[in-house]
Amino acid sequence: MVITLLAFEAMSVGTVMPVTARDLNGLSLYAWGFSSTLIASLLTTVLAGGWIDRSGPAKPLMIGLTTFVAGLAIAGTAPSMWIFVFGRSVQGLGTGAAIVAVYVLIARVYPEDLRPRVFAALATAWVLPSLIGPAVGGIVADHAGWRWVFLGLIPLVIPAAAILVPALRKTTSAGHTPAAAAQAGRGRYLAAIGVAAGAGILLYGLDRSGPVLILTAAIGIAGLAYGLIRLFPAGTLRMGRGLPSVVLTRGLLAGAFYGMDVFIPLALTTLHGFSPTEAGVVLTVAALGWSAASQIQGRSRRSRSFFVILGSVLVAIGVVAATITLQLPGWWSAPAWTIGGLGMGLAISSLSVLLLDQSPEEEQGANSSALQISDSIGSSVVVGVAGALVTGFGTGHIQEGLVVAGVLLAAIAGLAVVASFRLENSHGRHP
Repeated sequence: MVITLLAFEAMSVGTVMPVTARDLNGLSLYAWGFSSTLIASLLTTVLAGGWIDRSGPAKPLMIGLTTFVAGLAIAGTAPSMWIFVFGRSVQGLGTGAAIVAVYVLIARVYPEDLRPRVFAALATAWVLPSLIGPAVGGIVADHAGWRWVFLGLIPLVIPAAAILVPALRKTTSAGHTPAAAAQAGRGRYLAAIGVAAGAGILLYGLDRSGPVLILTAAIGIAGLAYGLIRLFPAGTLRMGRGLPSVVLTRGLLAGAFYGMDVFIPLALTTLHGFSPTEAGVVLTVAALGWSAASQIQGRSRRSRSFFVILGSVLVAIGVVAATITLQLPGWWSAPAWTIGGLGMGLAISSLSVLLLDQSPEEEQGANSSALQISDSIGSSVVVGVAGALVTGFGTGHIQEGLVVAGVLLAAIAGLAVVASFRLENSHGRHP
């Protein structure tokens, strides 16, 4: 129930963001409506990883959901685009903690041979939101106002979270000693601040020009490098074999897919005259492809690496196809982007299984945190860079900006394909 409600928000926000940005006179902050959520989630993703390894997943999950509800309230009542972006940041703080806790719960409760099906079940929790989330978000925006997309979820999340309490009381920690955990935690917290600050400064600088752009870009990249080297498994940025490439592939796929996903509604409503409801249908079809493909991989006995490779190739094809079809009559983008959704469904769940298979129990929280950090930083930075490219062309040349952004996203998807061939462990076997 909790994942389904989180999915409703995630599926709806892309549909209503063009309406929100116009209503609040904040088109220049359009990409920040997405990136701020992802950047904020980095901090709590790291905090939750160490916290869970020390004391178990119960408190991080419940506090994360409470914070998410607070973010819904702020975003839904925002009088300006800046306040809306702040509300989205608070949502990110909550989801960062909650998602890591869910991953560790799966590792603690289910045996390895059932984990592919469990992650497929999580994808199933996206089916109803995939079917009606974007369309409902568009209908609500058309008839009741975009604010109710956020406010309407609050009375639903609270009882769903309460139902979890009895089961969460039975969970335990993995047995880290307090001294070791505290020492490791301090370094990770500083690294998380470096990553979040670096990403924020970099994205801020991308909206500027001249010396300000150069200076902020340099500071932002330095912050990202400092943090990621300490938060990722050794060798991740060098595409090392095994766990490092599992983490890297996740980030590259997230950047390529979400980078395109957030701009499809903008292109359809701006270039082709789609209503928010009609634009939501295109995202719905792609999300359904994601859910269906996740079910397929969950019930197959083929290696997880096979599905990651195939999924990465499909994401790359989907990004290229979507870039081309956005120049055609709008509905062509639906089948094109479904290819991308199918690829994500095959790859993402399989990457989650690979990560847990390669993680000792006492490192499940930290490694799950690294996977989510890769997802978040890949999405936020790529969406921000793509947004700067699109807005840099000006409102009168959005089509040209979307093409340039599409080329960048296709290149990132191509790197994901390369990384997907390096998922075998240090002994040369596919887990």
